[in-house]
Amino acid sequence: MSDGPVVMIIGGGIGGLMLGMLFERLNLQYHIFERATELRSLGNAPNSRRRHINCSKCLTSRIISKLGSVMTVGPNILPVFEQLGLLEEVMKLSLPCPGLSIYNHKLDKLGNIMALSAKETGYDSVLFARPRLYELMKKQIPPNKISLGKKILSVKEKDDKVLISCSDGSIYEGDLLIGADGAHSAVRQNIFKTMGELGILPKEDLENFHIGYINMVGVATVDSEKYPQMNDGIAHFATVLGKDNTNWNVAKVPDNQICWALGVQLSPAEAKVQHFRNSEWGPEANETMLKEFESKPCPWGGVMKDIFDATPKNLISKVFLEEKIFKTWHHSRTVLIGDGAINAMQDAVILVNCLHDIGNEYTVENLTVAFQEYYRQRYLRSADLVKGSNTMGKIMSGQTWSERIIRHTLFNFIPNSVQAKISAKVASYRPQITWLPLIENRGTTPVLPQEKPREVLVKKAEAI
Repeated sequence: MSDGPVVMIIGGGIGGLMLGMLFERLNLQYHIFERATELRSLGNAPNSRRRHINCSKCLTSRIISKLGSVMTVGPNILPVFEQLGLLEEVMKLSLPCPGLSIYNHKLDKLGNIMALSAKETGYDSVLFARPRLYELMKKQIPPNKISLGKKILSVKEKDDKVLISCSDGSIYEGDLLIGADGAHSAVRQNIFKTMGELGILPKEDLENFHIGYINMVGVATVDSEKYPQMNDGIAHFATVLGKDNTNWNVAKVPDNQICWALGVQLSPAEAKVQHFRNSEWGPEANETMLKEFESKPCPWGGVMKDIFDATPKNLISKVFLEEKIFKTWHHSRTVLIGDGAINAMQDAVILVNCLHDIGNEYTVENLTVAFQEYYRQRYLRSADLVKGSNTMGKIMSGQTWSERIIRHTLFNFIPNSVQAKISAKVASYRPQITWLPLIENRGTTPVLPQEKPREVLVKKAEAI
């Protein structure tokens, strides 16, 4: 390992692992600190009251990626895995996903949302159980570079270093701290506290989250003879819209597994109450939610209870979905990456690109230049994607009168060609690792040029 700056990454989720993979390739000193006492690929706890910003990049993924148990990736991030030599491994754990089907509570088909093909984008949109990707990424990180049971209590700076103090009494120092532990992270809370005391924290960052859904997710292993959908080579995905602000979903992934999700759409008043109802997050509450859905019809036959019964308890997780885009992404030696798997991975790629461009002199001045460039490249795009993702979620699973009207219009009056144009525009953004050979576009859909560092960043690197 080369002498140079030391990077501390807080959070061992997909975003934290992507950062670790990139720093590993750069031969840079880094360490990942995870609050949980074990790394679980289906959430770090059976129930999670944490936020997920759904910034996924293809039409099918607004529903799929928020589930936690299942994930889809496509041309917006697969070039990065190809650069890292991991594309073949991702394909082995995946199935191509041509799109999703949507049904009403009577299982009358409402319509389809189709994904772009490999001919159009150079990559199939593929679907897999999220734990499989997590395990693949974790294997790329040496075990001695991940510490578990590290709950961050405070973040301070001293003598050109950033120090973190943990609940077990341990203290660590480095040149750069990256918060990859979600919106309610200790890293964010600490820099917000510091900036608040300095009077430089935007007031928007103190506002409450927008909460839309409560979801329960799981991964079942089923008998392939029971469900004909399990016996071909593609990933089937179906979502059913209930008549009482509920929805439920099933998705086929490799190894005779079905990833499923249950959703309850909250009104603004219900969302406020959820902030204070911890009783809704215990084992008994989980069983109550399962019972509410167990008699619902599965779009592939039978009822949802059949799938629940084939799901190990440790592969069931309850998720409180909240959305917000923060104004503040960095301060001094600390920087944050977003939530949501694809969004977090893209953040990680752009951030490490910018750090690479300033060289290995991690002064506050140099880091600020890199952070500002990272923010410039990602903020507006992330904000647009959160907005678009929220809109797509309302169309695909919203239960209000206006949302039903919009959905009916989409499926009955909007040509498929219009959907394809929207998908092509989204698929055109695919940031890559700038310090590795770039992957050429193999599809017919145009791709946005790779972002290059601004002149100020180039001058900073040359000065170093």
